[in-house]
This record gives sequence, structure tokens and C-alpha cells, in this order.
Amino acid sequence: MIKEITVQELKDKIDNNEDFQLIDVRETFEYETSNLNGVNIPLGGILLETDKIATDKPVVVQCRSGKRSAAAIMQLEQQLGLTNLYNLKGGILAWQEAFDPDMQVY
Repeated sequence: MIKEITVQELKDKIDNNEDFQLIDVRETFEYETSNLNGVNIPLGGILLETDKIATDKPVVVQCRSGKRSAAAIMQLEQQLGLTNLYNLKGGILAWQEAFDPDMQVY
């Protein structure tokens, strides 16, 4: 079962300057359109760039809607046994709806 956090929980982490990592698994052109300042590692290369993923703090994985990030988490948990991964429920679309209606989302 994949652990999830809501966009409100993510905003709280950002506002409270909590120590966590945000990884955006969308394609680079999507990331360039709009992002939440996460590390961009497209889903297709997630297992090739595991050295960029923190193992010593919570890691929130996001995409457009939550589907690709869930797939990334499943791959990382199976391959690396990571237990510190959280899927951003609803992805950047949920963030846009809740906090930034003017954000351009591809």
C-alpha cells in the first residue's frame, strides 16, 4: 500500500521548512511549464537516477495527477526497498486547484 499525502500536508511541510525531498516524475517539458521546485526525474529514468533520491528523510513524489508518481514509488520500493516515499495525492492538478488557480499545467 502506497503512502500518500495531500496537497495541504505538502504545503504545511513547505511552510514549516520541514526537511524533506520533493521529486517530480513528469517529463522535462511538463516540469518546465510549471513545478513545485522539486527535483525533476522523469518516470522513465527513475531507476537510473536513484542516487538523487534521499534515503534519510521523507521523499514526496509527484506528477500531474498522482498515477505516474504511484508507479515510480512502486518501482523504487520493489527495487530498493525504500520506505520513506509518499505519493502526492492528485498531483500538481490538485495543487493548482487548491492553491494556485492561475498555474499553467500541461
